[in-house]
Amino acid sequence: MKHEPLASLLRPQTLDEYIGQEHLTGVGKPLRKAIESQQLFSMILWGPPGVGKTTLARIIAHQTNHPFFELSAVSASKQDVRAIVQDPLNQDTQPVLFLDEIHRFTKAQQDFLLPYVESGQIVLIGATTENPSFEVISALLSRCRVFVLKQLSNEVLHQVLTRAVTFLAKEQKIKVKIDDDTQKILVEYANGDARKLLSVLEHAVQLDSHISKETLSQTLQSRQLRYDRDGEEHYNTISAFIKSMRASDVNAALYYLARMINAGEDPQFIARRMVIFASEDIGLAQPTALVVANAVFDATTKIGYPEAQINLAHGTAYLALAKKSRQAYDAYFAALADVEKLGNLEIPLEIRNAPTKLMKELAYGKGYEMYPDQKTSYLPDKLKSKKYFR
Repeated sequence: MKHEPLASLLRPQTLDEYIGQEHLTGVGKPLRKAIESQQLFSMILWGPPGVGKTTLARIIAHQTNHPFFELSAVSASKQDVRAIVQDPLNQDTQPVLFLDEIHRFTKAQQDFLLPYVESGQIVLIGATTENPSFEVISALLSRCRVFVLKQLSNEVLHQVLTRAVTFLAKEQKIKVKIDDDTQKILVEYANGDARKLLSVLEHAVQLDSHISKETLSQTLQSRQLRYDRDGEEHYNTISAFIKSMRASDVNAALYYLARMINAGEDPQFIARRMVIFASEDIGLAQPTALVVANAVFDATTKIGYPEAQINLAHGTAYLALAKKSRQAYDAYFAALADVEKLGNLEIPLEIRNAPTKLMKELAYGKGYEMYPDQKTSYLPDKLKSKKYFR
């Protein structure tokens, strides 16, 4: 096997070679139209890992004849961006800056990008697995089009697998044998992630070109594959972390926190989950939990690693030891279920706003009491007896 990963060797070079994301790249769809008309613009590609964000960015730049520069927001600095913009070779061109994991750029770094994007000195293509509405500053987001990439279907993953087996046979003289049942297991394990599929296939081939269920099982237990920040272990560990705090098991919570930090997990990813947990699982039992969780999130934003691990540990211990109550959470989603089921029921007249004389004549606001007794219900008539909060 070559040192270059199989996923890299198989990366499509043109839009016609690209598979998946037909809602964006199919005939008449927005990204294909942009490429065919040579009309390039800044954009954010939002989607789960391994669905082709980086590959799509490279194809867009290549097929529109723009120089392509790739940076990772994890390690890139303002100086890296400035070097691209100020390079004399780029003065008469419009370079494409692909910024992977753009959600990990700080607000100050995103602000720095803004004038270059606004003036058209660069075409920004950001990639993120996180909701850009929360992670990208509004000024930058308003100057980019957001495209949502979907998890790859099993059918697409089977195509990727077939292409990989053909490549290994033709280019590397490795005849891979893998039966239908084992293919199905591999595809299901990949869970919509082509990069994960190809990584597992590559490691399995190193053990045996005849890939049986046993070979696949050995491969999946390899430590090399255990913690991918965008993969299954990533979600398993954050799940264990949350459930340990929910059970008030402070020792387990701190252990799983340490595992995530040691693996290089984004501190803001952890802190965001803690903010959610503070309202979802602690809620009214200890309202200050939300204050503490927000303070931890704020600290990770300002400080970063390595010191931020201390803030995360402080917050984790506090949340794990706090009393728990899901009353507000359960009550809200019970109310939401009725909204979705029953639609917009008539709001009682006495609590409607009455800014005009006509509305007052129509009894808007009539009989309203600012502090009624607790037996009074202002729910719509159809829900008068409903109790969401218990």
